[in-house]
Amino acid sequence: MTLPPLPRLLCGALLSTTVFAAGVQAEDRPQAIQQLEERGVEVMESFQAPGGMTGYVGQMQGRSLAFYLTPDGNHVIVGTLMDKDGNNLSQASIDELVTGPKFENAWSEIEDSHWVREGNRDADTVIYTFTDPNCPYCNRFHQQARPWIEAGKVQLRHIMVGILAEDSLTKAATILGSEDPEKAMHEHQTSFEQGGIEVDRKHVSAAHLEVKANNSLMQELGLQATPSTLYRGEDGKITMVQGLPNPQALERMMGPRP
Repeated sequence: MTLPPLPRLLCGALLSTTVFAAGVQAEDRPQAIQQLEERGVEVMESFQAPGGMTGYVGQMQGRSLAFYLTPDGNHVIVGTLMDKDGNNLSQASIDELVTGPKFENAWSEIEDSHWVREGNRDADTVIYTFTDPNCPYCNRFHQQARPWIEAGKVQLRHIMVGILAEDSLTKAATILGSEDPEKAMHEHQTSFEQGGIEVDRKHVSAAHLEVKANNSLMQELGLQATPSTLYRGEDGKITMVQGLPNPQALERMMGPRP
């Protein structure tokens, strides 16, 4: 029989081993989990889940996911598990077992990427954000962060990428390759509604490979939107916020509003 594509299973469908053709079995995993592995899921960790289930976390095509083996060992549920209070238990497991370690391992690459500083060099809080010069949400994030930046509390490091539009890469390289990247970034953000910075071929030549390297890093990290923002919290753990942060996330990231 024809099997449905895995993305449709992410809605939480209940899978039974009886509906799959037999595959090559691994001694250390139940057959239901093997079927997911054969479909391209990389199983990373297992954990004790509610209801007598065994939870697993893994990745497929750069996307993190959680799935749960039922107590009988014959079925696996793929999707989001929530408790009676509405807490997303799946995301908590993914953050602890997949996302956190992945960004921790890549933190030195993030620090060594090609970024433009905005704010006080000695600020207590350093935040990295993947910024496309044609991204309206990146521009809004820049505006949101101004109170903290102007108060000297936050240093925002824009990892310049070019992914959204045809001239995104050349604009990003113009900013990154300019004599004063921070000034160029400010000029671009303040003139964003009018089209932003004018492309300078000399600057593009100087920095286009650096922008491409940032694009590759973003892809390797499985980030699919800008802004994608990473910071180390007070507990020492790395947190990622994808998209425009809401007010609560903004304060968790930057501290109380000045």
